Amino acid sequence: MVAAHYDSYTEARTHLRDLLDAARRGRPATIRRDASRAAVVDAERLRHVLAMFSPARAQVVSEADGWSVFIPGLPVAAEGSTFDVAITEAVDALREYATDWQDHLLDVPNHRDNWGLVQLISLSDDDQLRNWLVGSDR
Repeated sequence: MVAAHYDSYTEARTHLRDLLDAARRGRPATIRRDASRAAVVDAERLRHVLAMFSPARAQVVSEADGWSVFIPGLPVAAEGSTFDVAITEAVDALREYATDWQDHLLDVPNHRDNWGLVQLISLSDDDQLRNWLVGSDR
């Protein structure tokens, strides 16, 4: 099997195993529903690509009382008494942003393009997000 393309939900449901196998192997896998088409991809592959092509560019600043972390262009910032605490707080702030995005920010013009970031956050565990923030997620 090279690719798995199905022109209806019913056809895709009938071939769900083939669809998921294609996604797991990294092959193109799509489902058409009405006028739209959805891609089925392996979650870890997607997470890896999102992390690779979207570096965090987090700024970490040492201050008198600890550390501050912020990501330019995003409403995400955190502070901590140590570098590790600040990064852990930044992971929590990212998770909060992803929740807010899914709840009410996804259609707001200055947030709608953060779809990839929200996918990355949702597909990552805390250690993966921590590594992404500090630039060691390769």
